[in-house]
Amino acid sequence: MTDRAWWQSRWYAIGLACLMAVPLLWPDIPPITDLLGHIGRYGVELERAGSPFLQRYYGFEWGLIGNMGIDLLIVPLSRLMGLEPAVKLIVLLIPPLTAGGLLWMAKEAHGRIPPSAAFALPFAYGYPFQFGFANFALSMALAFLAFGYWLRLGRTGRTRLRAALFVPIGLAIWVCHSYGWAVLCLLAAAAELVRMRDDTGEGTAKRNLFSTVWHAGLACLPLVPPMILMLVWRSGAVAGTTGGYTATWKYAWLLAALRDDYRPYDIACVSVVFILLGLGVARVGFRYNRTLGLAALFLFAAYALLPRVLLGSAYADMRMAPYALAVAVVALRPIGDARWWRPALAVAALAFLVVRLTGHTLHYARLDRAYDEQLAAVEHLPIGARVMVLVNLPCQGSWSYSRMDHLGSLAIGRRQAFVNGQWAMAGAQLLTIRNPHVGRFGGDPTQLLRPLKCRRRGEPVLADTLRNFPRAAYDHFWLIDMPRSGWLRYPDLVPVWHGRTRGILYRVVPAPVPAKPQAGSATSASDTPNGSDPRATM
Repeated sequence: MTDRAWWQSRWYAIGLACLMAVPLLWPDIPPITDLLGHIGRYGVELERAGSPFLQRYYGFEWGLIGNMGIDLLIVPLSRLMGLEPAVKLIVLLIPPLTAGGLLWMAKEAHGRIPPSAAFALPFAYGYPFQFGFANFALSMALAFLAFGYWLRLGRTGRTRLRAALFVPIGLAIWVCHSYGWAVLCLLAAAAELVRMRDDTGEGTAKRNLFSTVWHAGLACLPLVPPMILMLVWRSGAVAGTTGGYTATWKYAWLLAALRDDYRPYDIACVSVVFILLGLGVARVGFRYNRTLGLAALFLFAAYALLPRVLLGSAYADMRMAPYALAVAVVALRPIGDARWWRPALAVAALAFLVVRLTGHTLHYARLDRAYDEQLAAVEHLPIGARVMVLVNLPCQGSWSYSRMDHLGSLAIGRRQAFVNGQWAMAGAQLLTIRNPHVGRFGGDPTQLLRPLKCRRRGEPVLADTLRNFPRAAYDHFWLIDMPRSGWLRYPDLVPVWHGRTRGILYRVVPAPVPAKPQAGSATSASDTPNGSDPRATM
């Protein structure tokens, strides 16, 4: 074939990248779980200097950590369009950038984009993205783009230019999120091992293993400087543990790589990819490119070795799964001489992508409507409100749910409010909670109200919260997505808003100071009105 096929054209690649943004166009706020909590932190970052309320509730101190990509980008963009539109723009660009990186590395490795490449693109909306790991997802998109550029400069022999450019590139990706930098190191190492193995230099014999590894390591030295930043960062007063390795979850996270809304559908889509990868291993209709194939093996090896929690970051292994699968897919190239095979494969890959994006679009529109209904409560909060939030959630095993875990944090930016549920791990976050009166009811996960049978450590129990949350520290109590059957009737909780069927906001009314008992009056709790009321007296 001398003419370039339609799936190999630049316009096809650009069109695919643009298509990746469609699911995020309609929602006002990208409905990905943890992002809502991050928006609360951005609100403190941007507004704290001019808000006496936020100064009282939160601390925010800039420092060099490997997890601040959007925290930096939001500063100039918010001045142009406001906080929430700026967040939407940044997050909306992550899937197109991820897709662009995958297509670029495929083109550099294969020479042209394989017809099966679009099968990899839905992993840009994989479970880590749905979970709302925003800085992480952005760093992975940048790492894939950087790897495509790494391959291009290596292919064209501009290794000195590459060495100079990738010192700042590696540093920038590390600042965005250290995970993306680590993945870039693995990808580059795989590429250089293959290149050095094939490069015979001036002689005719291939390098031996030691020489190959040595020269590949030298080629990757420009990516080392962030290691110094990592050592400095982790040597300070930094909280965060490492551990929680469970082998049985490794297979489960692979099955959940495309987790979004409907379990059988999502697993069926992943199974299609498993079949493609299996055909490549068996060399039936496909073969693997050596560079990208080794890169995928490196990512799968890292996935197999990673614990669940790494340096305080949860789901460290789960985050790798969809990206390892995506790189493995773009490593495939079809073989065979049948004229129909490649066009049919390209159409099937495009159809697969369109079906996945359609599902995300419909699901996000539904989540957006649910968000809007609950966020109507924010309009009833005064500036500087102190809001105790409980979010009605199912057990974590539920495949699809409301994604409202951190919805209450939007009141931080919209109303300069204090809301329980922010992360405040020393050294891992720029934000700290400065409100001493909230006690144990201040940070994440005190807002996550699950059924008793499946609550996790630190998550609240409704009866305990109602009995013990400090009334003097909060002036509002917000039950997010709680059905009418769960709405409360307490004398010191006065409803000020409720949704049509779910969600209710209360104003906390301070309990009156009891009068001194007179002679002959009842003094025991059982003899006084509401004496058996489980509420604590503040």
